[in-house]
Amino acid sequence: MIYDTISIQAEGSLDYARLQIYILDSTPGYQEGLLRPMILVCPGGGYEHTSDREAEPVAMRLLAMGYHVGILRYSTAPAKYPTALLELAQAMKTVHENAQKWHVNIKKIFVQGFSAGAHLAASLGVSWNQELVYKSTGIPAKKLRPAGMILCYPVVTSEKGLAHEGSFQNLLGEVERKEWEKISIEKQVGIHCPPCFIWHTCTDETVPVENALLLFSALKKAGVSVELHIYPEGKHGLSLGDASTSDPEGNMICESVQSWISLLKIWLASQTEEK
Repeated sequence: MIYDTISIQAEGSLDYARLQIYILDSTPGYQEGLLRPMILVCPGGGYEHTSDREAEPVAMRLLAMGYHVGILRYSTAPAKYPTALLELAQAMKTVHENAQKWHVNIKKIFVQGFSAGAHLAASLGVSWNQELVYKSTGIPAKKLRPAGMILCYPVVTSEKGLAHEGSFQNLLGEVERKEWEKISIEKQVGIHCPPCFIWHTCTDETVPVENALLLFSALKKAGVSVELHIYPEGKHGLSLGDASTSDPEGNMICESVQSWISLLKIWLASQTEEK
């Protein structure tokens, strides 16, 4: 496996912004020449930090499923919108530029995010064709369109009572609340959006499950393929929900949500099969 860290810089980026890549081997006698799909993972953290719980442990599971993985450590507060979005676009460009060397199937580059990181992943999914995004990379907009979005307990809406206010405040700073609507994901959905896999829990007290429901409804209305899984219980930020992503006390273990990664494997297979 190739492991490397690549600096990712866009307008407004902080020095630490980087893409950590995990590239499965392609050597004579073993998977030689096989072009694999790749998943770019955006950890959560309320646009205040990027969570380790939603980074490497997730990458290990995806690698075991046969996917190359990139973890984007995007700029968080005090960096403001659209810096993180432009960094994700740059990460997509980086994958395209290295696709031959890394043996990546450029038609199958997915974005995945958790919580605020899911807001970032979805932001690319809804705005890849906007001049603000593609002009910053210097490549055609269509190369920035993800093959699919994988959104785990996503921050979606700016709607009062449902919004994760800390994420919007960190992302936009001191602005009038009406400005939040401009980056409210469900308001930007259209047929241009890629297929989407979403999961959430009913008892999430940090990011209400209505965020996922609003996005599901918007995608369905727009005619975009979407799969949604709602679990009856589970706190926010569970990641894999097992010991590999828990704290030492086991507070982040939740057996009822652990099936999401298996369901994702099935969904990804349906999205990557030749049609």
